[in-house]
Amino acid sequence: MFQGASYHSIDPKGRVIIPARFRDVIKASGVDGVMITRMDSCLFAYTHDQWRILEKKIHDLPQKSDDTRLFQRLFIGAAHDCRCDAQGRVLIPPFLKQYAGLEKEIVLVGVPGRFEIWSREKWDLENERFEEKLNTEKMRDVVTQIGI
Repeated sequence: MFQGASYHSIDPKGRVIIPARFRDVIKASGVDGVMITRMDSCLFAYTHDQWRILEKKIHDLPQKSDDTRLFQRLFIGAAHDCRCDAQGRVLIPPFLKQYAGLEKEIVLVGVPGRFEIWSREKWDLENERFEEKLNTEKMRDVVTQIGI
């Protein structure tokens, strides 16, 4: 499982170092690489086995909805197979790098089923947004359901 946050930089060629604890999860899945796509102004990275499960669920969505087709087109259409090199880095395709605003400082964040790649600036804004929402009744309900 991917957990925790790591602060890194993206090099001028678009390569990102994957933390060792994330690489262990990736290698355990049987393929030394991840599927990366876009969502929520950041990048979502899935192991290949997690990606196959997700892709099947997305494939099985009703095709009559314009929103479903748009989501499939943009989420699956943006997905890219990024293999780890000998130094444990992945190369982020330019269009995904641009989408997420990855320039220099980045943050890799483990969440259930994937990890996310954020620009440091957007990550800091996301944390501010979380702090603001933390004291709302809706967020308290979410936290209470977990038992925290």
